[in-house]
Amino acid sequence: MDIIYRISDVGPMTVSFWRFASGLSVLLLVRSVRSHRSVDVFEPAASPRRRRLAVRVGTGVGLAVFQTAYFGAIAATGLTVGTIVTLGAAPVLTALGARLALGERLGNGVAAIPAALAGLVVLVLGNHGGAVHPAGVLLGLLSATGYTTITLLARWAGRAGGGHDDAGTLTAWAFGIGGAVLLPFAVADGLLPHTTSLVWVLGLLVYVAVVPTALAYPLYFAGAAVVRAATASTIMLIEPASATILAVTLLGEQLSTAIVAGTVLLLVAVTILAVTEVRLADSPAVV
Repeated sequence: MDIIYRISDVGPMTVSFWRFASGLSVLLLVRSVRSHRSVDVFEPAASPRRRRLAVRVGTGVGLAVFQTAYFGAIAATGLTVGTIVTLGAAPVLTALGARLALGERLGNGVAAIPAALAGLVVLVLGNHGGAVHPAGVLLGLLSATGYTTITLLARWAGRAGGGHDDAGTLTAWAFGIGGAVLLPFAVADGLLPHTTSLVWVLGLLVYVAVVPTALAYPLYFAGAAVVRAATASTIMLIEPASATILAVTLLGEQLSTAIVAGTVLLLVAVTILAVTEVRLADSPAVV
């Protein structure tokens, strides 16, 4: 996404819309091919309509907030900080949400909260090199909230038992609803990119539509439905590390002292959550 921002004039709303629209197109194409080869295991009548509707709409809106705010954070403060804030705060918010909404145990994971907050404070207040922008941090936190929402909804649907949407169906509905929500904003923002590197931009958008969207999200929703919400969000934290490496090596972003210190504190919070997850998985299920 950072590369697209650098070589074109498209904004976060437009990028998110085209990601959803193209990702939905790929999913529908795949499902149409599969429908000629096998019987779809999804049975709409088996699931309460209100629950299905709540999960679909909530996931679609949450996904739109997650992606758009994340892309906005990248545009405002760079790939490194935007990703670290979003996916560093998400596990903490998810762990708290899972405890409050789903009754999942928090255990010693409560210690992750002050570590995560300290990391965010250092990123914002400790920045003297101009690499971290408060607006980008706020957008990252908003994105983390959207991420938490879709994770908790996926876990809730999984715990509700049979009859809920399969991962592919849920993803398709989420992309369709999220795209519909974003369309007016994308039109106002400008649907078509203006750039001298149009082929390069279109190629990047096609890659984003297929690999980290149409392929990745069904897999994520399938996993989130069968594991604890905090576990799902903790596993996703491999992304900040890889994003930081790519941003520094390929995009030339600089690592300030504030970024390094804030990242370390967020990783401490993540480590606490990960250790807690392992211990809770090995202990008797007590809420």
